[in-house]
Amino acid sequence: MIFNNSFVYGATFIAACTLVACQQSLPKSNNKPESLLQFQAWELPSDVEAKNYLQSCEADYKIVATQLDSFTKGKVIVADAALLDQINHMDMLIDGQMNRAGLYSNVHPNKEVRVAGENCEQHWVELISEISLSRPIYDAISKVDVNKLTDEDKRYVEHMLRDYHRSGVDKDDATRAKIKELNEAINLVGQQFDKNYREGGKKIELNSVKELKGLPRDYIDKHKPNAEGKIIITTDMPDYMPIMQYAESDALRERLYKAYRNMAYPENKVVLQELLSKRHELATILGYPDYATYVTEDKMIKTSQNAQEFIDKVSMLATPRATQELQVLYKRLLKIDPYAKRVADWQKLYLEQLIKKEQYQVDAQKIRQYFPFAKVQQGIFDLTQTMFGVTIKPWQTEAWDPSVKAYEVWDGDKVIGRFYLDLHPRDGKYKHAAHFGIMSGVSGLQIPTSALVCNFPGGDNPNELMEHDDVETFLHEFGHLLHEIFAGDHQRIAFSGTRTEHDFVEAPSQMLEEWVWDADTLASFASNTKGEVIPKALVEKMRAGRNFGRGLWTKHQLFYAAMSLNIYNKDPANIDLDKVMEQIQSTYSPFSYVAGTHFYASFGHLNGYSAMYYTYMWSLVIASDMFSEFEKEGLRNPIVAQRYRKTILAPGGAKDAADFVAEFLGRPFSFDAFAKTLEKTH
Repeated sequence: MIFNNSFVYGATFIAACTLVACQQSLPKSNNKPESLLQFQAWELPSDVEAKNYLQSCEADYKIVATQLDSFTKGKVIVADAALLDQINHMDMLIDGQMNRAGLYSNVHPNKEVRVAGENCEQHWVELISEISLSRPIYDAISKVDVNKLTDEDKRYVEHMLRDYHRSGVDKDDATRAKIKELNEAINLVGQQFDKNYREGGKKIELNSVKELKGLPRDYIDKHKPNAEGKIIITTDMPDYMPIMQYAESDALRERLYKAYRNMAYPENKVVLQELLSKRHELATILGYPDYATYVTEDKMIKTSQNAQEFIDKVSMLATPRATQELQVLYKRLLKIDPYAKRVADWQKLYLEQLIKKEQYQVDAQKIRQYFPFAKVQQGIFDLTQTMFGVTIKPWQTEAWDPSVKAYEVWDGDKVIGRFYLDLHPRDGKYKHAAHFGIMSGVSGLQIPTSALVCNFPGGDNPNELMEHDDVETFLHEFGHLLHEIFAGDHQRIAFSGTRTEHDFVEAPSQMLEEWVWDADTLASFASNTKGEVIPKALVEKMRAGRNFGRGLWTKHQLFYAAMSLNIYNKDPANIDLDKVMEQIQSTYSPFSYVAGTHFYASFGHLNGYSAMYYTYMWSLVIASDMFSEFEKEGLRNPIVAQRYRKTILAPGGAKDAADFVAEFLGRPFSFDAFAKTLEKTH
C-alpha cells in the first residue's frame, strides 16, 4: 500500500485539492477567523516535542497563507513560467507539511506528537481548501501562454486547469462555500476512521500453551503465559498470520479471525456511513451522479462502469480455477472434520499450507528458517544495488523512534534519495505495511525522502524469522520507495515520485514481488543459521505451490474491490453496510460471510483509496505484462532494469501511464500475461 498525500490531492496540490479523499483532520475551532491571515495563534501543546513540531508546521502555514493572500488581493504580477515557479514553491511547502503530518499521526511513539500531526494537518486542510477554490489563482493560470512553456509545464498547466474545474472553482459563491464545508467535514470523518482503525486492535486470551499446537517453536517461545497464566494473542500481523496458517486448533483460528474482522467495530460503522454520505453529497454538488464516478474520471480506467466491467471480467476468468481449488480445500478439510459442510474463511490459509506441504512438499515452517529479518533486509538492499546500479549507505540522522533506521541512496557520487525503515510493531503505530512519502524530490531543490512503515518480526531480535509472505510484502513496499526516489528529479513537484495515475501506482511494486520467487535472487541472501542457502529445488516447489490458491485469492480480492466500488457508486442513504457486504461477498468470494464480523470497519482503503480498491487488480494486469520483459531478458539483467528505471519509474506523473508502459513494452499493455497466470493449473 502507498500512503501519500499526492493521492489525496491529485496531480497538483494547488489545483487538485478538492480534499474528497483526505485522510486526517481534527474538529474545527468555533472561533475561526474570516481571513486565514487573521488567524489566532495556534493552540500549542505543553509537551515540548509536540510543541516544537507544531510550531514548525505553523511557520510554513503562514508562508503559504501569505502567498494565497497575495493572489487574492491581486498583488501577484508574475506570469507564465515565473507564475508556475511560485505555485510550485507553494506546493513544496504543502507537500512537506502534509506528508510529515500524515507520517507522525500514524507512527510517532509520542501520543502528543501524533495528536499534533493531526492538528497540523487540519490547519493545512482548511488552507488548501481555500486554495482549491481560489478564482484569482485559477484566473492567473488560465492566462499562462502555454506556447512559451516546456512540454512538461504545458502538462502542468493542463492538469491544474482540469483539477480546478473538478474542485468546483467555477461554481457560484454559495456552492463554493458548501464545497469548502464538505471538504473539511470529509477530512474530519476520514481522520476519525483511520484513527479508530489504528487504535482498534483486539486481543484474545489463551488458557494453555496446548492451544498453540502447530505453531513454530519460536512463536510459542515468544508468547509465554503472563502473571495470570494467560497467553495474549493480538490482531497485529506478526501474531495473526502464523495463527491462521499453522494453528491446528480450528476454534483458535475462528476466535482470532472474528477478533481481527471486528477491529474498530462498532466505532467505524457510523463513521464510514458518514464518510460515504459526505462524499456522495460533494460529488453531486460537483455535478456527478456518485462519488465513484467522480474519483475514477482522471484515472486510467476512466469510469466506474469500466471498473465494474473489469472486476466482472477478472471474476469470470478466475471462477473455474477458484471452484476447482475450493474443492481441493474441502476434500482436505473432510479429513479433519468429516461432517464439514463448507470451507470457512478462517480455514483457508491453514488448509492451503497443508495442501502445499502434502502435495508440493512445501513446508512453510521449514521455509521460514531461510528468512531471518536482518538477512532479508540486506538482500533487498543488494538486489536494488545490483539491478539499478545504486549504493545504499547508512544515513546518520535523527528519527522518531530508536528502532527506526535511516539510509541514503547514492547514484555514483550523488545522493538521489533518503529513506527511513520503521519495520516493527509498537503501540499506537499504523497496523499494516505502507510507503509514506515525507518530502518529494524537486530537481536541484530537494532530495526525495520516504519511510517504509511495516509490522514485521525482528524488532527485538534481528535474526527472528519472517514468513515468505512477509519477504514479498517487504519488497513490494520497497518498490514504492524506489519509485518515489527514481522519479524524484522533476522540476515540478506535481509530477514527482509516485504522482502517476492512482490505478497504476501499485504496478511497479507488484511486479517487483516476482523476484522473491526467483531461485537465483533468493540464493543471494536466503540462508539459515547453519549458513545453508535455500535449495533451488525447494524454490521450484515453492513456485509450484504458489500457483495453488491463485484463483481463490483473486476471487477474494475481487470481493474487496467490488465492496469498495459498490458502496461509492450509489446514494449511501440506500446502503445497509452489513447487508451489502454479505451480498457482495456471496457474489465474488468463494468463502461465505462469517456472522458477527464487520471487516469494513477496519478496511482502511475505504478511506484512502475510496472506490478504487480495483487498483490492485488493475495494476497487477500491467505488472504481469511488464514482468514479461524481464522474463525474456533475465530477472537480474541490469540493462533491462536500467531501461525500466528510466522508462517506467523516472517519469513519475510527467506522462500518462499507458504511454510510458507502451514505450517500455514496445506496444500497448495487454491482458494476456495476467490471464495466463490464472490459466496455469496447480
